[in-house]
Amino acid sequence: MIEMLSIDFMQRALVAALLVGTVAPMVGIFLVQRRLSLIGDGMGHVALAGVAIGLVTGSAPVLTALVAAVLAAVVIELLRTRGRTNGDVALAVIFYGGIAAGVVIISKSADGTPANLMKYLFGSILTTQRSDLYLFAALALVIAVTTWALRPRLFAVANDEEYARAVGIPVLPLNIVLAVLTATTVVVAMRVVGLLLISALMIVPNAASQLVARSFGGGLRWAIGFGLVSSVGGVALSYPLNTPSGGTIVLLAVGLFVVTAAVTGIMTRVGSRRHAEAETHAHEHGVECGHPSVTHGDHVDYVHDGHLHAAHEGHYDEHGDHVDGRHDLHGHPDTHGQPAPAGAPGSATPTTGDRP
Repeated sequence: MIEMLSIDFMQRALVAALLVGTVAPMVGIFLVQRRLSLIGDGMGHVALAGVAIGLVTGSAPVLTALVAAVLAAVVIELLRTRGRTNGDVALAVIFYGGIAAGVVIISKSADGTPANLMKYLFGSILTTQRSDLYLFAALALVIAVTTWALRPRLFAVANDEEYARAVGIPVLPLNIVLAVLTATTVVVAMRVVGLLLISALMIVPNAASQLVARSFGGGLRWAIGFGLVSSVGGVALSYPLNTPSGGTIVLLAVGLFVVTAAVTGIMTRVGSRRHAEAETHAHEHGVECGHPSVTHGDHVDYVHDGHLHAAHEGHYDEHGDHVDGRHDLHGHPDTHGQPAPAGAPGSATPTTGDRP
């Protein structure tokens, strides 16, 4: 690891991975909300045409790719909004036309070798130059600041365009902004994971975050975390394994998703089994049952054979062992020996109580 950090091109590669791993999930979360998970692939096709133009004209391929991708993003959003043609058809025409134009144009360039084409299609982060890094950092900063500043409005539009329009939110400009952010992210990431793989880094971390997050803000933080682990970890692993960095990054992202899905699935099953183990017995607790009552949140537990029982849907849930003193195991005040108030949850039959 120390040897890797001492190499200049690996330092640049790790910084580029850090930038992409941060901004790609930030934009991708809105694409997932809008069910546009594959639009990054299409933008990559168009960006390839921009790369080809840059190679033929001797211009900076990153800049020409950015111009091509942004123009395509605006046109796509306008076509989708105006409804002059079927949205899927419009996307297909632009995306496939873009990659076809890229392949044809790049063949006319002196630099249009298969190796040169492959580094844009599948990434070549180790060839990132310092000038590229400065440009990537500037674009990543624009993406991060814009996305963070507009996240409430972008979230509203992504969830319900009609409602957002009804309350006065400028839907079309925000959709265009999101499309431009997507195009810019694709260009920033094309040297890291490649134009054909960037969509995975935008979508897969968000797919994993949805398994563990309980809010939009939490999902965004988890997605950025997964993205950083995937991008930086993928680059770090690709060095000793001698594997392509782009493919390694995406495989690591997919692996994190699979592990997250497995762990959350196991936790869900364990939780459901614990609830299924709730005790059932013929005795019904109540005011006159003779068992001490313990106030527990919004319901009453009863001390029975040293255990705390709470009525719930025809059976009694275990809430721990009873502890003598002023508190039970949950830290709630113990009303040991005091009868439950009339009408309190669990004071009549097991079917009247509510679980906390």
